Amino acid sequence: MNEAYVALGTNIEPRENFIKEALQCLDDYTNITIQKKSSIYETAPVGYTAQSQFLNMVVQVITSLSANELLDVCQKIEQRLGRERTIRFGPRTIDLDILTYNQENSTVERLMLPHPRMHERAFVLIPLQEIAPGYMIPVKNKTVDSYVNELPETDKKDVKKWIKSESEEE
Repeated sequence: MNEAYVALGTNIEPRENFIKEALQCLDDYTNITIQKKSSIYETAPVGYTAQSQFLNMVVQVITSLSANELLDVCQKIEQRLGRERTIRFGPRTIDLDILTYNQENSTVERLMLPHPRMHERAFVLIPLQEIAPGYMIPVKNKTVDSYVNELPETDKKDVKKWIKSESEEE
């Protein structure tokens, strides 16, 4: 069996529904078992900032699928939930990114492992820290805790555990 960490993100309403549906799709897949889930975090957009706040989380999965097969499943879930790739780092119904797969290091164009920017992104590292603080990020030889400790405070303050507002409960 293989272990992978997958990041989920959405900033198009209904955000919570897109997260829940993506988790259900992953869980329904016979060769994927969700082992751990982080809390959901509300985060500021990165890169293209003229857009709504994101909901982000990270899950640990165990799978018999290869890394590329897992990528295919993640992309099928994105398509099923209406993901459109129009603006780089732009709004999305759902985004599923494979962060790590076992301890593999791969630079194949279709799937780079570990995810090439994961160690720079508070919206990935903080949820990952919640479920795997001592996890050693492949190639980098540093733990998730170490990376979170090195993040600028301004980045950390933009990642807060999500509390559903009254308007979102309707």
